[in-house]
Parts: sequence; structure tokens; C-alpha cells
Amino acid sequence: MSTPVDTTPIARQKRNRFLLQAACIAVSLFMLIPIYLISLAALSTRDSLNQFPLSLLPTNLSVETLNAFLGSTGIFGALGNSLIVGLGTLLFAAIIGVPAGYALARYSFKGKDPYQLFLLFTRALPIVVLSVPLARLFLTVDIYDTTYAVILLHTALALPTTILISASVFLSVPIDVEEAARLFGCTPLGAFGRVVLPMALPGLAAASIFTFVMSWNEVLGASILTLDHRTLPAQVLSSLSDSPLAYRFAGGFALVIPSIIFIALMRRYLTNMWGSTIR
Repeated sequence: MSTPVDTTPIARQKRNRFLLQAACIAVSLFMLIPIYLISLAALSTRDSLNQFPLSLLPTNLSVETLNAFLGSTGIFGALGNSLIVGLGTLLFAAIIGVPAGYALARYSFKGKDPYQLFLLFTRALPIVVLSVPLARLFLTVDIYDTTYAVILLHTALALPTTILISASVFLSVPIDVEEAARLFGCTPLGAFGRVVLPMALPGLAAASIFTFVMSWNEVLGASILTLDHRTLPAQVLSSLSDSPLAYRFAGGFALVIPSIIFIALMRRYLTNMWGSTIR
């Protein structure tokens, strides 16, 4: 007689895999439902927004609300300011944060652990604690109400996370590979640019996603530091109290879509780089 096969471990593995997939689907739906609802409201007619109960299906699609929002005074200028601030923050955070993260990963120095704790402490400070003193400083140096002021604030907010993420990414790059490059004639800077940096690009791309989205969505600091050169979130916030419901939905839709596009582009780049790295 053949010995019966115990299928309990296989069944347990299938059950755990099913539960994991169900949890991932639930989390994805939890994140997608608000985006769907605000997109549906922004692309619906104004009359349909006043109906009760509201339809959850796209039955009265129209760009009337979105066109009215985009035609409002200052929207395109605020959109351009948001792009400038987001890309500027991304650039400055990378220029300063990536070398600092590499130093944390590769060198040991006195006070290294307190320094990392201090980085986390600065990120925990409320934005208003930084914004109000910076507003006074920027008034003194005559850069108040400019995109440069918002870029500096957002860079200060993004640097702790950029440094710590970069440090963890460089720790995952074997130091033996870098030392081998230097043995074959590369300078320290050449080994970093030719060997370490390409292998670390997937993690740095993830850090750039966080930096850009943080800068794009930040509203309080941009509202305090600007008046006539506000970013899109600050512009929408300043006009919410006097705006109709359709404008608010269209404003939320306009804030969400650029972030999703940027994440989608960087996610594809991240996936490609990760695939080329593990090969």
C-alpha cells in the first residue's frame, strides 16, 4: 500500500497565499476608492453633484467642472510653481542627501548614531515651527514670496528621509564591489559613479518618489511663505472657503493626478532598474 501524502502544509501555504492576496486587494481598494470618487465628482456635471443620492457609476461624465477650475485665475501659474518647487526640491535633496547617505553607510565617525537620531528629530518637528522663523528670515534676505523660499523649506523637510533612505540603500551595495573597482584603477569618485551609483539607483528612485510627493502635497509651509507665487495646494486651500463644491472636487482631482503620473513613471523606472540590477 502506498503511504498517504500529508497535504496539510500545501493547503496551509495556499490558504496563507490567498489571505495575503486578499489583504493586498483590500488595501489597494481602500486607497483607490477615494481617488475614484474624487475623479468621478471632478468629471461629472454640476447638476449631477447636487443630486441625492449620488450615483457611484460614471453616468453623467463632463469636463465642465474641470474646465471651470482650470480657467480660474492663478491656477496655471500655481501649477507651474508646484512643478518648479517639486523638481527643485528633488534636485537639492539629491545633491545634499545622497552624499550624506553614502558617508553614513561607508564611514564610521564619532556621534554617528546621535546624528541619525537628530535627523529623525528634525523631521518630527511641526512644519509651522520651521515656517514662521523662515518667513522672518526670508523677509530679511528678500526671498519671501518666491519659489526659492518654498524649495528651501521642502528641502529641509525632505533631507532627513533622503539621507536615511540613501544610507540604507548604500549599505545594501557590497563594499567588495567598490573595492574591486578601485583595485582595477578607479578613483574613489570613479568607483562611486561607475559601480555604486548604478546599483543604488532603484533605492534612490524610491527616495525621489517620496521627496516629490511630499513637496507636491505640502500646503502649510507654502501658504505661509508665499502670497502671489503660491503652489497649487496652497492656491486651492486659500480659495476653498469661497468656492462651490464642484471647484473643490476639481481642485482635489488636479492635486492627485500629477502625483500619480510621477509615481507611475518612477515606478516603471524603478522596476526596470531593479530587474537589471539583479541580473
